[in-house]
Amino acid sequence: MTDELDLITRLKDTANKDTAFRELLSLYKERLYWHIRKIVISHDDADDVLQNTFIKVFRSIDKFKGDSKLYSWMYRIATNESITHINKNAKRLKISNEEVQTNAINNLTADVYFEGDEIQLKLQKAIATLPYKQQMVFNMKYFDDMKYKEISEVLETSEGALKASYHIAVKKIESFLTSD
Repeated sequence: MTDELDLITRLKDTANKDTAFRELLSLYKERLYWHIRKIVISHDDADDVLQNTFIKVFRSIDKFKGDSKLYSWMYRIATNESITHINKNAKRLKISNEEVQTNAINNLTADVYFEGDEIQLKLQKAIATLPYKQQMVFNMKYFDDMKYKEISEVLETSEGALKASYHIAVKKIESFLTSD
């Protein structure tokens, strides 16, 4: 925790901000990329959203109050940026957010960065059928192995509600995967 406090102090100090920000990038870039990628699906979109996330973090670090962990705060920014990206695409294409997700999943096999097999593709299709909140909770718990307390900080929801969302999401995914 003292390392995090030290990093936050250096990020807020204009003399050390650039160096501290490079350290922040190296610490969290990959984890945030994969979180974003699970939401927006496409590698190129994930790169764009990741860049927007770090720009927002850089510009807003002085507003970070320390009520949560730095990573939880950045995770929340990445989540919001991802949703904003999907909403903008849906509006631009004049389709629903769900259709944006479905299109992204359908194009996943053409993505040169997707190395998954048929089972992983089917899992991604199952996750895409879930409402956003259930997708987020499932991805954070199942793939990122986050604790409910951490997910609660990111999504600003009670742990009890998150447990229920995760349980429902798992049941829906199991049903989807066994329906064939």
